[in-house]
Amino acid sequence: MSTENITTEKIGQKPKVLDAVVIRFVGDSGDGMQLTGTQFSDTSAMFGNDVATFPNYPSEIRAPQGSLYGVSGFQVHIGSVEISTPGDDVDLLVAMNPAGLKTNLFAVKPGHTIIVDTDSFTKKNLEKAKYESNPLEDHSLENYRVIEVSMTSLTKEALKNVEGLDNKSITRSKNMFALGMVYWMYDRSVAHTTDFFNKKFKSKPHLVEANTKVLHAGFYFAETLELIPNAYSIAPAQMKPGTYRIIMGNTATAWGFLAAAEKSGFELFLGSYPITPATDILHELVKHKHFGVKAFQAEDEIAGISSAIGASFAGDLAITTTSGPGLALKGEALGLAMMIELPLVIVNVQRGGPSTGLPTKTEQSDLLQAMYGRNGESPVIVIAASTPANCFDYAYEASKLAIEHMSPVILLTDGYIANGSAPWKVKTVDEMPDITNNIINEYNEDWHPYERNEDSLARNWAIPGTKGLEHRVGGLEKDRVSGNVSYVPENHEYMTKIRDEKIKRVQNYIPNVTNEFADEGDLLVIGWGGTYGSLHSAVKEMYNDGFTNVGFVHFNYLNPLPKNTKDILSKYKKIVVCELNNGQFAKVLKINFNDFDFLQYNKIQGLPFGNSELIEKFKQLLK
Repeated sequence: MSTENITTEKIGQKPKVLDAVVIRFVGDSGDGMQLTGTQFSDTSAMFGNDVATFPNYPSEIRAPQGSLYGVSGFQVHIGSVEISTPGDDVDLLVAMNPAGLKTNLFAVKPGHTIIVDTDSFTKKNLEKAKYESNPLEDHSLENYRVIEVSMTSLTKEALKNVEGLDNKSITRSKNMFALGMVYWMYDRSVAHTTDFFNKKFKSKPHLVEANTKVLHAGFYFAETLELIPNAYSIAPAQMKPGTYRIIMGNTATAWGFLAAAEKSGFELFLGSYPITPATDILHELVKHKHFGVKAFQAEDEIAGISSAIGASFAGDLAITTTSGPGLALKGEALGLAMMIELPLVIVNVQRGGPSTGLPTKTEQSDLLQAMYGRNGESPVIVIAASTPANCFDYAYEASKLAIEHMSPVILLTDGYIANGSAPWKVKTVDEMPDITNNIINEYNEDWHPYERNEDSLARNWAIPGTKGLEHRVGGLEKDRVSGNVSYVPENHEYMTKIRDEKIKRVQNYIPNVTNEFADEGDLLVIGWGGTYGSLHSAVKEMYNDGFTNVGFVHFNYLNPLPKNTKDILSKYKKIVVCELNNGQFAKVLKINFNDFDFLQYNKIQGLPFGNSELIEKFKQLLK
């Protein structure tokens, strides 16, 4: 009998209906926790649940087995209601080893469920996890419902007749046993995952058979456990009509650039150097050569951005991707693109810093670098995505602003939304706003390369090879009209101010910022970038609980700021700026609006905000 479409109702149990559930899978970096979590997320999204995920893994390629700092985790929050964060407290923790249990127990709600692989709770592993006694025996887990499963042994038993597997391959399959159990507990079908096996291992049928057998074994084992008297069901979420797919932020970013290239009529060029956590954008775009994508993996960060500048000069939609350390290296060339006034998009997927810092953890500490991290007066447009799904929209918007305003645009995302996933409503190119350009196609004797649009101040764009439009570009200051090198003091001052004014006038082309919940009141919560989900859900929860004097505003346009920013700020008695840094956006706001008092709430732990900590802070401020 196949489990392809079995649900708990079909085997005689009526599942308990939940609005939402938070599940965390943890184990060694080689235990396949990212794959396990991704499969559960994808299956739930296919079912129709709203989904938010949070992968959390060490920076080492393979950290020492069983070590506390080598724990890899994947958290998923699914629901029939709106889900905007991966959740705070965990309803189910699946711990494949003692280290995973020790580093994640704090997140489990009292009275809720922990599944452990008892085979991994050996004396050696307990010592690596700094346990003085076995937590499965010393009564320290009495506040939780602990399900002890010999997953490794049961996996070996399920695969004893499968040929072509060594002991290591058999043991590595235990993550599918855990996944099968969780599928049964939450009334999920295993069909999506078995389809995944057939595609991923189509040339290795013994691996298809092995993973499928273990998945089914876990499913049936959970059915027989008396410790799981009831399964749970989470109904599909009510979403706007349309075609949806679950998407990661980096993938959405890549697709946004593809859409912008298609809409604008330009070919897409990516010049990039691999760096965590931005590399997946490069990986995704390489797959789409059929869309005319030209991807160049450069030897370093400087070569990556320099090649993109050359591609822009030649008439491509040019982008380069990086993280904080790479943006520092790109600074000089970014100043060149600003000086030449060529369209260029620089994606910075922020991570914990400084230096190498926390390569696989999230942070928002590159804002001031994006705003000011270049020599001279060097203003560029800076925008930020705020969810995995809207990485698509802001990649598109960054491309549109770069082309229409003849300026570099820095697009800030972060490791949290880049590696996280959420449902995304599929869009067509026809639905996207038009992208105009400043290209001059024909020679005119009155033409000059630095003549500007009267409204936007964007300069002309003459593509090399267009007869009669030959001109020079470079990093030396240029004459305000001809573009020739100029050392005239008054000309340099004029060009410095006109380049600054050009960025300021972008205000006329971006939307006003909107406040949510209380239109005016005692407290305004401000955020930017990837903190949107946590902040929005915290203020929403407070508002629904009767705190109708709290408003919320989230910024995606950071330089320039939206025109109505001061008007919004003036409607509240207190303002708190919440950031995953030491107060960088608060500094930007103070520079622009020094007649307001900006309070700060900052977290710099490589982790996103939690709802409970935000609500506690906001209530303190209201007192």
